Amino acid sequence: MTENQAPAATPESDVPEQVRVRADKRARLLESGQEAYPVVLPITTTIAQVRQQYAHLETGEETEDLVGIAGRVVLSRNTGKLCFATLMDGAGERIQVMLSAAEVGAESLAEYKTDVDLGDHLFVHGRVISSRRGELSIMARPGVAPAGLFTPGIAEGDPVPAWQIAAKTLRPLPKSYTAEDGTEMSLSEDMRVRRRYLDMIVRPAARDMVRMRAKVVKSLREYFDEAGFIEIETPMLQTLHGGAAARPFSTHMNAYDTELFLRIAPELFLKRAVVGGVDKVFEINRNFRNEGADSSHSPEFTMLEAYEAYGSYDTMARRTREFVQKAARDAFGTEVVTLADGSSYDLSGTWREISMFEATAEALGREFTAATPLEELVRIAEELGEDVADHWGPGKVAEVIFEAAVGDKLWEPTFVRDYPEDSSPLTRGHRSKPGVVEKWDLYVRGFELATAYSELVDPVIQRQRFEAQALAAANGDPEAMVLDEDFLMAMEYGMPPAGGMGMGLDRLLMALTGLGIRETITFPLVKSL
Repeated sequence: MTENQAPAATPESDVPEQVRVRADKRARLLESGQEAYPVVLPITTTIAQVRQQYAHLETGEETEDLVGIAGRVVLSRNTGKLCFATLMDGAGERIQVMLSAAEVGAESLAEYKTDVDLGDHLFVHGRVISSRRGELSIMARPGVAPAGLFTPGIAEGDPVPAWQIAAKTLRPLPKSYTAEDGTEMSLSEDMRVRRRYLDMIVRPAARDMVRMRAKVVKSLREYFDEAGFIEIETPMLQTLHGGAAARPFSTHMNAYDTELFLRIAPELFLKRAVVGGVDKVFEINRNFRNEGADSSHSPEFTMLEAYEAYGSYDTMARRTREFVQKAARDAFGTEVVTLADGSSYDLSGTWREISMFEATAEALGREFTAATPLEELVRIAEELGEDVADHWGPGKVAEVIFEAAVGDKLWEPTFVRDYPEDSSPLTRGHRSKPGVVEKWDLYVRGFELATAYSELVDPVIQRQRFEAQALAAANGDPEAMVLDEDFLMAMEYGMPPAGGMGMGLDRLLMALTGLGIRETITFPLVKSL
């Protein structure tokens, strides 16, 4: 197929009429020697720059200043000898353009009316004016390329058309409609996720999320860089899955004829780096867990993990609060953020701390400790309506009870401290409380945002924990960790005392915006139709 040939994968009878009409326009442009998708255009400025530079214009005031801008046609109104359109650029900035027969010529205006559709990308060259209604506009007029225009292929003095199609759209933009709650909608929630590119075209909030996410990631990197951390990359394909209790995705590598696993967490490799002398290390990484998908879980997600030699879970609590608050300031200018439903959420100040077992005992009104027998834990869980798998140990059941009785009710930012030992195989035992480990989970608005440990660095105890996990796997636990001999060997070379933390980046965006996880991920994985 040549560049100028239209695809013919779909029988013509199955192509919607709007698509056929637009494809015919594309073909007509090409046949007449025009470009439907030009390589370069003599753009001189952005819409935002025009708005800023000419904001002072009074109603009806005109200038002879010529600019070249481009954007997508999102509104169009064609009348006799004067046509109006609104162009929107990638930043969401809009400006009105006007085409009159007096300035562009009758023939050019007629071609514009025939060839340009809603959704097309359009280049317009013309004078900056304020319309009789006081709207800042570009009055289209042909000209020549100015000096200093840095566009390879366009030289100073080259002729510049009053308008030119920059990209011909073959499909119409979705029409808007009013939802039951009165909200103006263009796409269903499902289609917004499946065709995020359309969502970003028609819904400013979708574009804003992309930029907000970038600001948050930049803020996190700045925080760790200023604190002296080194960012590294760990393997995404691993011969053993470890670093978290989760089901992995598996694949086969033909070159080695071996089964590999997609990373469920970078923890064991980041700890290897600490053993190697990188005392402060972090990674913003993609993880994959072959588990459920809902409003707060995605099988593919982004995680931040960080480890600090000679730190503890207390060190990581302070750091986590600091970088979350910094991200809020950098993205929103405040630590009291406004959520999607219009309510506010306060991330400022110091954050509450509670004990997992003590908080659960208080909520249940009964004794609840790390020594509570498994049989009693199962009975409590069933009383709360929670299902318990046969292979679960007491720690897992205790955490399920906590989640049902306390966790989903924690609204303000809260560090829940000191978890069961048998459900935290990579965590140091508590210095003064038997049966628990130095671990916290951070809860915001009823969901878990982050976790941190005082890291287990004794290789002998780590081996014992791994062996217990292997036994759990043999008893049917699909999320149990495997015994990683290479990691244990690294530990035997000596890992300094350390604190480590992990946080889902997508969940941080949920905490800052009040949106579901699929809204915070630009292109989330969805089930095929």
